This record gives sequence, structure tokens and C-alpha cells, in this order.
Amino acid sequence: MKRKYTIACILLFAIGIGLSRCNTGETPPSSKAGSDSAGLASTAYGGYSSQVKWGAHLVTIAGCNDCHTPKKMSPQGPVPDMDLELSGHPAASKDLPVDRKEMASKGLVVTGDLTEWVGPWGVSYTANITSDSTGIGSWKEDQFIYCLRHGKWMGLPQERDLLPPMPWQGFAQMSDDELKAVFAYLKSTKPIHNIVPAPKPPVVAMK
Repeated sequence: MKRKYTIACILLFAIGIGLSRCNTGETPPSSKAGSDSAGLASTAYGGYSSQVKWGAHLVTIAGCNDCHTPKKMSPQGPVPDMDLELSGHPAASKDLPVDRKEMASKGLVVTGDLTEWVGPWGVSYTANITSDSTGIGSWKEDQFIYCLRHGKWMGLPQERDLLPPMPWQGFAQMSDDELKAVFAYLKSTKPIHNIVPAPKPPVVAMK
């Protein structure tokens, strides 16, 4: 009899605990875990549903198309040619017809649709950053991060410095997660074959 009484007490205690949890509105562990997972995924991608979408947002607000996308004429003037999005300075374009010595002496800068820049540092051409092999198709993530952290072409310590007007010093302040998202987006872009010319040195360095 005493044993039956003890078992009954244990059952009543267990039922009481269960009811108290229902009354406090405690979320079942499985539901709570699912909610937490969704929240973490959203936070991991800056509020976007994927790393690529977050990267597309960052590329847009950073103005990458301003220089890395060739322009075409519209009723409103030159606009980015999105058929050539992020493919850099067109290989077949002719150099700007300017007196570089005079420009260098006066500290002037001239641009050609923002993909060719002529200044005292020489001549720089905006890079192809599409997923093509002539762009960053063969780059690794750590290369891309090193490139923007240290201003080194191809993200290699022994390579040349990135030239104006590339504002890598600002991009260097981005977090690793932001840079990884940008890289993920660029690797997802349409590959456009375009071999951008090598930069030219300042006229004072030319013989």
C-alpha cells in the first residue's frame, strides 16, 4: 500500500511540473532551436538570406560599378553598361590622347568613362573582377582579402601596389565576413573575357 502511495505521489509531482511549464508559455526545445537557427542565419549574412545576396548589396553600396563597369551613352549621359558588368576597362579601347608630361607637372587627372585613369602616378585601368579566368576566376578567398587589406595586386605580397583611384584603404576596414560575402558574389557573376591592359608608370620614370 505504501509503495502504491509513493508511486502516486511521483506521478502527481511529474504532472504538476508539466502543467507549470505550460502555464509559463515555455517554448518546446525543438521549436526554439528552429527559431534560433533562422535568426543566426539572418545575422550571419547581414540580414540577407544568403552570403551571395549580402555580397551583391555590399558591391552596390560600395559603388564598384562606378569604375569597374564600362559605360554606354543614354539620354541622360553615360551610364554603366550592365551587359559588361564589372568587366573592367575594355581591352580594345584606345588610350586617352593627353599630354602626360603636362598633366604630371600640373598634378592633373583625366579619366575615360572612369575605367582609365591618367595622373601623376601613371596610367591605371580598372580591373576585370568578374568570375572569368581573365578576372578573379582563379583567385582564392584569402587572396582577395589580402588584396583589399594590404593593397596588393592579386593578393600576393610580392605583387605591385594597387593604384589610384582604387580606394582599398576604405575597403580594408570591412570585416572578414563582409569581404567574404563580396568575394562570394563576385565569384557568382557572369564570366566576361576581357584582358585589361597593364598599368603604365609615371612619365618621370619613363626613358
